[in-house]
Amino acid sequence: MTTYQLKQLAEKVVPKKYLRVMGMYALRASSVLYMGNQVTCPCCNHQFSSFASYGYVKRPNVLCRWCLSLERHRGLWLFLHQCTDVLQRNIKLLHFAPEHQLQELFKSKPNIDYLSADLDMPTAMVQMDITNITLPDNSFDVIICNHVLEHVPDDHKAMSELYRVLKPGGWAILQTPMSAQPLTIEDLTITDPRERERLFGQDDHVRTYGADKKDRLEKAGFTVELNKFLFLLPNETIQRYALSREDIWIAHKQL
Repeated sequence: MTTYQLKQLAEKVVPKKYLRVMGMYALRASSVLYMGNQVTCPCCNHQFSSFASYGYVKRPNVLCRWCLSLERHRGLWLFLHQCTDVLQRNIKLLHFAPEHQLQELFKSKPNIDYLSADLDMPTAMVQMDITNITLPDNSFDVIICNHVLEHVPDDHKAMSELYRVLKPGGWAILQTPMSAQPLTIEDLTITDPRERERLFGQDDHVRTYGADKKDRLEKAGFTVELNKFLFLLPNETIQRYALSREDIWIAHKQL
């Protein structure tokens, strides 16, 4: 049974929003069985013989046994450290659906005026609907919003709200699952969890974005950059940190 299948089973007993913390401590307890230095997590600096498997379609060697980082978390961690100045300059940062590893990083930095938000995630600092952000216009220098928009029926409203609260000259990282298709696949009339899982890869997803995600973001006002940082890393770095090569979607609000 994969980690993802165990997660699905546990969700029938324990509220989904509490499973992250429980899963983290369970994996930590079992990590002594995977001592080694074949892989390293840059988020927590722990090393193992391998990471755990994870995903509806099983992906081996992707889930950190200590901090629960996945490929996308470790890749973004490296990008923020190596390619941005968000950890040095004074900024206001809004973080939707806060990943544990990144939230701990941002909270530890005295230069960051940090706020995390989510509709029901207990680790978020405030409860907030991404389609109705109850904050003033032009409030934040940086927004981090990863693997959220594919859950939101009205993604245009969410994108517009993110654009509204971003300062002119600011930028947002807006990662989502992607397909190689030119058009986004979505059907909001589908409510059956099993059919959503089959079509969109997860039972609480309502779409899988295609290349037209760029058009959607531009319709909300953003200028879109597809950053190739992860494609430029050497193979040994990809293997050491168990990363996947994907575009980093950076949405800018022009001055």
